[in-house]
Amino acid sequence: MKFLQSWIHIINQINENLGKTVAWLSSILVIVICLDVALKNIFSISSVAVFELQWHLFALIFLLGAAYTLKHDKHVRVDVFYQKLSPKGQAWINIIGTLLFLIPFCIIIIKSSIPYVATSYKLGEGSNDAGGLPARYFIKSSIFIGFFFLLIQGISLIFSSILTVMGKPLPSKADD
Repeated sequence: MKFLQSWIHIINQINENLGKTVAWLSSILVIVICLDVALKNIFSISSVAVFELQWHLFALIFLLGAAYTLKHDKHVRVDVFYQKLSPKGQAWINIIGTLLFLIPFCIIIIKSSIPYVATSYKLGEGSNDAGGLPARYFIKSSIFIGFFFLLIQGISLIFSSILTVMGKPLPSKADD
């Protein structure tokens, strides 16, 4: 029991900290978008690097924030039946759904991203556009990293759901 609780706490804390850090990228993204709009509309200046930085930041927010979103149970789902279930019923749905869908999907993405990132890194891949951002492999590596953290958060969800099924749910503070 202690083993599961300590792993749940460690994984949750890692993804909580990662999520809070990534949340700051949203503010940076807003600033970059405003800068891009101002440069285009006031000074008639367009920058490929600023444009690419916008989608790089969005990708980081999306990929690195997914585990945080799962931790807080904020992913989109059809709650028509789920919300009517008991906590044990919900825990069973979480276990089954995570084992059948989330974990295999994360493993597929992680495995397929390794050669994708490695090739990009070996080539020193940068932007295809003149004036674009260098080191495209950096943003591509966020695919691997994001799905790795989503995978371990899925494992944490399974562990906490097992505790719920056993009638020993975590106290809500240990969850954060």
